[in-house]
Amino acid sequence: MVEVVLSVPTQDEFDTALQGAIEDRVASRLAAEDPTLWGPDAESEASVRLSWTHLPESSRPIVAEVAELREQLVANGLDHVVLCGMGGSSLAPEVICDAAGVELTVLDSSQPDMVRHAIADRLERTIVVVSSKSGGTVETDSQRRAYEQAFRDAGHDPADHIVVVTDPGSPLDEEATRAGYRVFRADPHVGGRYSALTAFGLVPSALAGVDVGALLAESEAAQAGLYADDADNPGLRLGVMIGVANRYQVDKLVIADQTRHGVGDWIEQLVAESTGKQGKGVLPVVVPFENAVNFHPSTHDAILVSIGADEPAEAQSGFAAAISGPLGAQMLLWEVAVSVAGRLIGIDPFDQPDVESAKKAARELLDGGGTVPEPDTTVDGIDIYGAGSTVKEAVDQLLEQVDLRHGYLAVQVYLDRITYADFAGVREVLAQRLGRPVTFGWGPRFLHSTGQYHKGGTPNGVFLQITGSPTEDLDVPGRNFTFGTFIDSQAAGDAAVLRDHDRPVLRLHLHDVEKGLRTVREVLA
Repeated sequence: MVEVVLSVPTQDEFDTALQGAIEDRVASRLAAEDPTLWGPDAESEASVRLSWTHLPESSRPIVAEVAELREQLVANGLDHVVLCGMGGSSLAPEVICDAAGVELTVLDSSQPDMVRHAIADRLERTIVVVSSKSGGTVETDSQRRAYEQAFRDAGHDPADHIVVVTDPGSPLDEEATRAGYRVFRADPHVGGRYSALTAFGLVPSALAGVDVGALLAESEAAQAGLYADDADNPGLRLGVMIGVANRYQVDKLVIADQTRHGVGDWIEQLVAESTGKQGKGVLPVVVPFENAVNFHPSTHDAILVSIGADEPAEAQSGFAAAISGPLGAQMLLWEVAVSVAGRLIGIDPFDQPDVESAKKAARELLDGGGTVPEPDTTVDGIDIYGAGSTVKEAVDQLLEQVDLRHGYLAVQVYLDRITYADFAGVREVLAQRLGRPVTFGWGPRFLHSTGQYHKGGTPNGVFLQITGSPTEDLDVPGRNFTFGTFIDSQAAGDAAVLRDHDRPVLRLHLHDVEKGLRTVREVLA
């Protein structure tokens, strides 16, 4: 059972849009996998992306298969699960395991210190799930190579420690099969961000010890209500509200979660990648629940969504929602709602046209085909890529470019997110300083999430990048680049693409990360 309680200031328009969706049978057509719902331009992509609507049933065979494998692995002393994956391949399992209170190490970074620390942790007891839909994700391929080398160096056969999740026929499928790895092939007609209830979400979670059968049951129990063409359909109501709000330039979605789900980061990717394109969209802003009720009074352009609350908190825009229910039901709810909202906004919720641009720019830098940028200034061990003769001056000039009516600031940090986790607190500091929505993303993780919105969505973002020199670099076995050069190329490539889209970007590179972060904190306060 999942419940959605809404606060809508434009009740007549909301009722009209909801009635229109009911008359157009949007919910039942979605359940029937009708690819025409989003117009002729989206029909080709939608025709191969709608199998997620029936995953609660179609994914059932995975449950017993993974349970049997887990039993074998535990009997062999392998009880520490590491997930190597990006975006849709990592966010759902992270949420699922957090909600269940089960340990899962998620390695979704190319930062060399973070990779090295993960590999050094209980290697002899580690089972590595290598998860990539395309089978060609460079971060995941690099992580796999590093683990394979580490297992061999320790005298272990990688085939005893590595499990692969990918689409059938992908390069990873073929290579892993040749190597003798256990391979789970996911439904190819489900996009990455809709894949929570496929093998991508279920295999690592089940190997870590989650009862994924119960998760599927939660989602299955919600299907009847979410696929009904009536005014009580919670997914239809939430999606219509997001779509109607967007007509009034209410294009931010503030997500405050007071449950154990930690579901905000998963919703963030689903909403940002699905809606942020063609200069339109909805920017998700994940905030601590305790700061959400009084979320910055000047933020008139945000919907406030409280996860786990009984009643909507007051939002200046007037648009708010309270959502409660088990995790499996909420995942299907949001997938339905985002699909409905995309139809009202007028975009294809299943493509991601701007994600590849940053990847391409990074590859060009790695291959020597692009120009590696030089800093404009270096002060106290911090390289400044942008205007300003000091760090404070550079930051102040960047923040002055935030539109105080409709803009937002995105902080993008390419550091070890385990070691420097507390730095995420600067999001709140900056939000208070600006009185505007501020997002915080760990790079390169966010490139597979909000990265699409930053380049393809509403063009009102300003971007602060923070990169740093690793304690020690790490080679990528079999490649002509290191993890350090890779993450540097990802940051530089994304910055270049943002600038090509006329987005203001400031990059600060910290040669001494500890010292540099202290300076940055002082400047941002």
